Amino acid sequence: MKRTPGGAGSDRPLANRVAVITGGSSGIGAAAAKRFADAGATLVVGYHSGADRAARLVESLSDERSRHTTMRLSMEDTESLVAAAADVEKAFGRCDILVNSAGFTRAIPHRELDALDDATFDAIMTANVRGPFATIRAFAPLMRRSGNALIVNVSSISAFTGSGSNIAYCASKAALDTMGMSLARALGPEIRVISVSPAAVNTDFVPGRDLAALQKAADMTPLRRIVEPDDVAMAILACATHLVTATGTVIVVDGGRHL
Repeated sequence: MKRTPGGAGSDRPLANRVAVITGGSSGIGAAAAKRFADAGATLVVGYHSGADRAARLVESLSDERSRHTTMRLSMEDTESLVAAAADVEKAFGRCDILVNSAGFTRAIPHRELDALDDATFDAIMTANVRGPFATIRAFAPLMRRSGNALIVNVSSISAFTGSGSNIAYCASKAALDTMGMSLARALGPEIRVISVSPAAVNTDFVPGRDLAALQKAADMTPLRRIVEPDDVAMAILACATHLVTATGTVIVVDGGRHL
């Protein structure tokens, strides 16, 4: 089979492609940024409040780091997302890949219904559902022009297990996955939409969750290993480089925890 520059067989399969990553300054988003940069993509590392962290990440990405940039992408501020899409178009003229990695949660036991107040519930749904939708809505016109674009929503097995940091978080990820199916129908064939759904990942995303808790959960899975950010990042990268006919589906990265 003939290999073309920038194709799946290349060591830089995402050369000449622009990827925007929300929540890109830490955790899964940062790991994905590193993988995408190594694959040749030009990165827009989105952040909410971690501007310094995002800048340090861009400095570390590659010898060609001047091609990368940071941008504030707030899931609560739709106008800023629309402005960001315009800025990406002005700076790069295209957006080929959008990774929605930004999110929010708090650890609240499921039995403690009163502890999950309306404000927290709304904040979780805004960050995890409305925010990704608003981001997709803002970037879709630019992405359609690519003709072969990809959206990856970072979800969670909480969407289908109902087990997670709190009930609202589980609901938000179920909504994100269902929204992804609807968007895959609406945006094809120019744009594919995929959810990548890990189990608990070794990040500081859930306040109060420590390594011992992660290992205890991992020990109950078939693979008995903690899911690391780079495990999820490699799955996200594969959506762009190899799973080229996948859309409207969920890629599970959990060591078999759902079994």
